[in-house]
Amino acid sequence: MLNNWLEWHRETLAVKCAGLSDEQLRERSAPPSGLSLLGLVRHMAHVERMWFRRVLDGQDVPKLWDKDKDNDNDFKEVGTASVREAFDTWRREIEHARRISAAKPLDAVGDRNGSDCSHRWILVHMIEEYARHNGHADLLRERIDGVTGE
Repeated sequence: MLNNWLEWHRETLAVKCAGLSDEQLRERSAPPSGLSLLGLVRHMAHVERMWFRRVLDGQDVPKLWDKDKDNDNDFKEVGTASVREAFDTWRREIEHARRISAAKPLDAVGDRNGSDCSHRWILVHMIEEYARHNGHADLLRERIDGVTGE
């Protein structure tokens, strides 16, 4: 059930971005917010990487989008960011996450800054993270071209 809900939310973000031009994906919500659909995709690529590869699987992979320099770079740098790279990276990180998740029991524990973090907790958190940002994506998409719904 957890994996199915996570997949549904991943696909919802993809649907919110479908059929838009690069310029529309870069379009920001409303000042002072820098929120954009492209920024959300970049952010979720980072989130997938951090929770599954770094925390659950213990991989020493770098953060995406120069987030070591500025934690908000995934959202800030969308004006010049490659849309193709962002979506390809997001899809790759989802594939890594799927493989890692499939290989671990729900009670497997990863390390988050010295604290135990269960696979089950990570899945629930990812569902929450996507659900929150899909709400943002829904508003952004409606603002761009009036499309609403799942």
